[in-house]
Amino acid sequence: QSKGKKPLFVQLVLDNIWSLYEAVMKRDKEKIEKIVTSLGLRIGARESRHADPKVHLNAICSQWLPISDAVLSMVCNKIPSPLDIAAERVEKLMCVGARTFDSLPPETQELKSAFMKCSSEGTAPVIVFVSKMFPVDAKALPQNKPR
Repeated sequence: QSKGKKPLFVQLVLDNIWSLYEAVMKRDKEKIEKIVTSLGLRIGARESRHADPKVHLNAICSQWLPISDAVLSMVCNKIPSPLDIAAERVEKLMCVGARTFDSLPPETQELKSAFMKCSSEGTAPVIVFVSKMFPVDAKALPQNKPR
């Protein structure tokens, strides 16, 4: 960077995105056509003629860089395999609140081994873990409330 060179990420990724963005916002039809044909995209006439350039930009980007494919591939590449889960983690997932794993019924405790095996056999139990996260202001947490 001290020699005035751009980082590789900027050259290969960001410059291309910015040039597309500028071409669409300035409505440079020749440059847009060149980009669309070089990427092999098919943009509908409705999106191309829309009054809002963001609709045209969204149509191009959703075909060129689909977010669903990117998110799915990152999940597959970055999230560890369920087979690599630690036994302590399984116990924490199976217990709610202040309950301990030892306080669970024996039938539920037996599910721990099935949980860790991730077996697809017809006799193996089906285990579903449902989680929902709610954004909460830090001031509303019990440890931060005034006493």
